[in-house]
Amino acid sequence: MMSNQNEHHEPSHKPPGRKEMSRRQFLTYTLGGATAYMAAGAVLPMVRFAVDPILHKKGEGEFIKVVEESKITDEPQEFSFELKQQDGWYASTATLTAWIRKDEQGKIYALSPICKHLGCTVGWNNDKSFPDEYHCPCHGARYTKEGKNLAVAPKPLDTYKIKIENGWVYLGGVEPNTEVK
Repeated sequence: MMSNQNEHHEPSHKPPGRKEMSRRQFLTYTLGGATAYMAAGAVLPMVRFAVDPILHKKGEGEFIKVVEESKITDEPQEFSFELKQQDGWYASTATLTAWIRKDEQGKIYALSPICKHLGCTVGWNNDKSFPDEYHCPCHGARYTKEGKNLAVAPKPLDTYKIKIENGWVYLGGVEPNTEVK
């Protein structure tokens, strides 16, 4: 009998061969990687542009030097001061105003001049019909020396946070008036 060589072959003990990468797979991986790298290069600056202003700390708690404490009287006086603002990447300087006075015990108060009716600017003692009151020339809103609303406006004038340091009055952020009800 003749034996067939194919019937009697011995199992091969070669280690399994590495699967070879085809040209198509190589091009797919190379072009995909290059595309991802270029897309990341275009997208990352946009993400940073959108997120960066959110990551900056707010200037909350900052106080601005406004006036010497010795110049404050029991009669409200108007003082202007500048506030540096950062809106995204745009830096600007806003000029703000406060009505500052002392009470009988010497405590200092600072009121915002923005009327709570429609946002006009109030003035002290500027309406002879109602002396010793804040008056809004736009719609006739009136407020007491403490900022309590008397007519037209739904709420009292807001107050500034105050800090006294080294004989100077520093003003902080605006907050609702809690001195009057």
